[in-house]
Amino acid sequence: MRLQAIKKGLSSSFLLASLLTFTTVAASNYSAQPQVQVFIDRMVNEHGFERSELINVLDKAEHREDILELMRKPAEKTKPWFEYRKIFLTQSRIDGGVSFWKENADLLKQAAEAFGVAPQIIVAIIGVETRYGGNTGRHRVLDALATLGFDYPPRSKFFTGELEQYLLLAREEDIDLLTTTGSYAGAMGYGQFIPSSYRHYAVDFDEDGKRDLWTSKADIIGSVANYFKEHGWTAGTPVAVLADVQGNDYQTVLEIGYKPNTVLDAMRHDGITPRIPLPDELLAALIAFEQENGPEYWLGFNNFYAITRYNHSPLYAMAVYQLSEEIRDAYETNRHNND
Repeated sequence: MRLQAIKKGLSSSFLLASLLTFTTVAASNYSAQPQVQVFIDRMVNEHGFERSELINVLDKAEHREDILELMRKPAEKTKPWFEYRKIFLTQSRIDGGVSFWKENADLLKQAAEAFGVAPQIIVAIIGVETRYGGNTGRHRVLDALATLGFDYPPRSKFFTGELEQYLLLAREEDIDLLTTTGSYAGAMGYGQFIPSSYRHYAVDFDEDGKRDLWTSKADIIGSVANYFKEHGWTAGTPVAVLADVQGNDYQTVLEIGYKPNTVLDAMRHDGITPRIPLPDELLAALIAFEQENGPEYWLGFNNFYAITRYNHSPLYAMAVYQLSEEIRDAYETNRHNND
């Protein structure tokens, strides 16, 4: 996909000609709104954009009520673990992960060596996010970020910041502001990077001079791996293990949260026991996952917390981890059978 950008220094006439080739159902005249005028002023003063260019772009953005509805009611986040798990731990997603791994084995090996992140984790993230690139999003990113930035007060500051990052990203990476699609929250590519993450963590792993998270498997894989490295992933350390609890003292540890907070030696004194032998000095969090017959307890370590930096949900992190384990086992079995 050859992407086009609105770059600093492009003539307004060239930009306007490009804009006129794009047909939209209903523009929202965002540039007429006072808060948008403030945003435009900041982009002009801080980043050197042409005012006329920004007005033309933002007036092409559409207000999307369906995006607001999706933001208010993200269905999967309201599900208990035993239902949430079924969304992602499917045979088709496991098989797809094995196929993706086989097709990109050399790149995954290179990324693992460069960034210290296991191939199965990289593959599982891409599988959970977009089914290995099969569903990278149908919402125009410009519409999503404008709608959420200017028409969704609870998170307006965050999404106007992402719109700022998106405009900068487009200028840097030749991304077409008027056609590029992503999630309802403005996440893009195989790994669903929001604009700020794209700018800060995406890498040009194929060294072609551009970071392309849609068509370059090298950049896609390398960028996911780099994201984890930058968020503290530590090679060779555990992600999560099942634990048994007894008594009542474990409740105190459970209530602290899912960021590692207590060494295992202290947890044992609180009635928390990992089901496999682990060093006493390891720092962990105790997390409960709701099963049909009651809670299941897991110890989440630093690498589990690193997964939550991708999506701030223990359910998400556990789905990625368990999918990664299934993919790795299936991949190794497949490779063994073919030897």
